[in-house]
Amino acid sequence: MAAIHDEIDNWLAANLHDELSDTERSALHAHLVDCGACRKTHQELKTMNKILEETVAHEKPDPAFEQRMLAGFRNRIPQRRGGFAGWVADLIRLRSVQITVAAALLLGLVQIGRLITGENSEALPYRKRYATDYLAAQSSQIAASRPSSTGGLAKSNQLAEGRSQDLALGEPLPPSSAPANRSEFQEERAVRSKTMAPAKAVAETPENLSRAEQAGTKPAETPAPVLANRKLIRNATVELEIVSFDDAVQKITAFANEEHGYVATTNSDKQANGKLRGQMIVKVLPENLDRFLQKLRGVGELKNQTLGTEDVTKAYFDADARLNNARVMEQRLIDMLKTKTGKVSDLLQVEKELGRVRGEIEKMQGDLKYWDSQVHFATAAISLAEKDMEQPAAFLLKERAQLSLYAADVEKIYNEVKALASPKVQITNAQLNRDYSGRISATMSMLIAPEESDAVSGRVKSFGRVENFQTQTERIAQGGSGMSESAKTKRDKVELNISISREEQEQALQQTSLRIRTSLVDEKARELRTLAEKQGGRVRNSTFNRDPDGRELANVWLRVPMKNYPALMGSLNSLGKVENVSVQRQDRTDAQIDEANAPADVSIQVYSQGNIISHQSGLLATLRRTLAQSAGAIMWSLRMIGVALAFLAPWAAAIALAVWILRRISRAREKS
Repeated sequence: MAAIHDEIDNWLAANLHDELSDTERSALHAHLVDCGACRKTHQELKTMNKILEETVAHEKPDPAFEQRMLAGFRNRIPQRRGGFAGWVADLIRLRSVQITVAAALLLGLVQIGRLITGENSEALPYRKRYATDYLAAQSSQIAASRPSSTGGLAKSNQLAEGRSQDLALGEPLPPSSAPANRSEFQEERAVRSKTMAPAKAVAETPENLSRAEQAGTKPAETPAPVLANRKLIRNATVELEIVSFDDAVQKITAFANEEHGYVATTNSDKQANGKLRGQMIVKVLPENLDRFLQKLRGVGELKNQTLGTEDVTKAYFDADARLNNARVMEQRLIDMLKTKTGKVSDLLQVEKELGRVRGEIEKMQGDLKYWDSQVHFATAAISLAEKDMEQPAAFLLKERAQLSLYAADVEKIYNEVKALASPKVQITNAQLNRDYSGRISATMSMLIAPEESDAVSGRVKSFGRVENFQTQTERIAQGGSGMSESAKTKRDKVELNISISREEQEQALQQTSLRIRTSLVDEKARELRTLAEKQGGRVRNSTFNRDPDGRELANVWLRVPMKNYPALMGSLNSLGKVENVSVQRQDRTDAQIDEANAPADVSIQVYSQGNIISHQSGLLATLRRTLAQSAGAIMWSLRMIGVALAFLAPWAAAIALAVWILRRISRAREKS
């Protein structure tokens, strides 16, 4: 709302010309409701706009108005100057050039003033040194003149230290305390040094020193450089790859002792592969941190190193100032409690406030102690890891096998496999399925101990005919990754998945179709059944058909093992003439198949030629066909005659009726 109030004229103008969005218009209306001055301005603007519309809307400019406006704009365009003078004039109009010229003039005036006054840049260091010596002399004189006053000595020391820090940080001296030039400064400094020497000697006498030590303070000394007053926390993180963790810990501990430090904490963790990983926290003096880090490079291979410095000077002195103020407040509250004047409620409030102030004092003291500990010792966090840390501890061999069996009695084989369960053979899944058509199948899963896997697998294979057997072995690294020559290899339990199906559901490896021509179809079809049984096969299906012409046809489907297939095909020549032999084979290269016992289907069609003259081509058959055709022709003729009579009968009846009526009319005329 403050932004709208400051720019109310622009907002009102935009609202008058419908240039505000819905959100801006709502914000303007809300401000007008709250602000009376803006609402008054809005009313005045509306009134003025209405007056202008009523006054100026009907006024029309004269024909020469447009020409005058164009002429005025042309006169405002400056004429282009030519030559060097015009370029200089255009350059002076630039704002950046004007600012540069003004800055150059200002710097020139400053240099001229320094030359006139004789001031140079070397006076500032002498002024700082002069202020430091002067304040140190003043504090020493106060300590020597008042040796019995402990509080005054501490206060003077604090004053001298604080003023020296302020002056060291660049605080300007009062105009009266600084000499005008270098020669005057040197003369005054010599005089000051002569006057400061006796005072300093008095301040550093044994009596004054003993009194200051008893009071818990020290005589004022010459302040250290600026960096000595700063609070810097140095930290370092190092990652090393080592050969032996214990040897590395011993070396690092020795290095820390050499650099006047110590080992704060040490932790280690033993991996599954026997390797050690850990971390050490070492504290050393800040000025020795770089040398300590350089020594660490000889412990192992350096993987990563980070060195940082945190400046907590401002936070430290701010906390120290707040601590002093809190102590003053604490003393005031204690004095108020000692007087015990006022109401009880006021005293309780003072005690409550005193407890809060003491809590803040304890917190600030804790912060200052923590910062002091961090500043006095640098922290180095060292991560140690032995070489080949990711090397696996062992390898686990997991074996999975897939076995497909075909058997005549699925349920029997299913029960026999379940009977193999033992402490070393664990059946995890067993399921027997029967569909609506009566087909039975079974699936089973089991875990077998490694030493029993081969025997159990061979036993299961003997229960039926193996259609497929696949094995898959996977080596899994434990406790790491990659390869390891020393890692042990252990076999896990073998997972065996079994599927059992009936033989009728098995797909044949080879399919053969042929025809046998013989005069004794029924007899040869029975011989086929005998031949199949001799070769270990069986008849899956058979049909027989005889037509009126005496031709016989028999279809027989056989299934025999592939090892007996050649013998069966050779024995078929004794049944008749073998014709139209067709063989189709389906090789499955992705599975382990017992090809010798795999099934082969043979489809055989046994047929005879029948009678040469058909029963439909004799004399009687010809007469029967001729008579049947004649009778059919006569019946067709009769049907056609009936259709014609049915069509002409109505017309004939109508004509006869018309003739009868005409005759009656003619007879009636003759009688009259």
